[in-house]
Amino acid sequence: MSRIAILEKDKCQPKKCNYACIEYCPGVRMEEDTIIISEDDKKPEISEELCSGCGICVNRCVFNAINIINLPEVLDDKPIHRYGPNSFELFGMPTIEDGSVVGLLGPNGIGKSTILNILSGQIIPNFGNYNEEGSWDNVIEYFKGSQLQNYFKKLSNNEIKIAYKPQMVDQLPKVVKGKVSQLLEGVDERNKLDEVVEKLELKNTLDRRLGNLSGGELQR
Repeated sequence: MSRIAILEKDKCQPKKCNYACIEYCPGVRMEEDTIIISEDDKKPEISEELCSGCGICVNRCVFNAINIINLPEVLDDKPIHRYGPNSFELFGMPTIEDGSVVGLLGPNGIGKSTILNILSGQIIPNFGNYNEEGSWDNVIEYFKGSQLQNYFKKLSNNEIKIAYKPQMVDQLPKVVKGKVSQLLEGVDERNKLDEVVEKLELKNTLDRRLGNLSGGELQR
């Protein structure tokens, strides 16, 4: 088994715990740099080479910000994308093809959002080199001979257009102002407004402002 230490930086609050993970780490007590303080954000950084996976830092972290995950050896291959040190790694992509529908199912934290961000072009895979920006040329070469190669080639050349629904629809009124009719008319590129309004039963909402819609109406 290999392992990866994941630190959820939004949960980590070293000023309140005084770096308990470092204080109780057996490696640090043996004068190893198993956990150090990052110069960038002053938060802990766990060495995956030195970490023994004992789990003491996990248990001592009062904010539940640390996880030590064991990985099968087959995942020692180059990851598709990694966010940074002590951060999530993605090791695979789904197979997609023209005219098909692909669903992503699984528990939280396995990479569904990362996959969608890659497929939508919001993230360019870095193949584990998180200190460098991802390159479409590298992505296209990596997926050579697969359906994804053609997909990413079209995506990088703006030959296909991505449409997706925001996950937190309750935030829409904060970024989009005006009436529902104004919003829909502004994005009606295929002249399908009347058809969509009928199918999604939006007629009664057209003259209302987004801030006055219910959660279900925002979803539609």
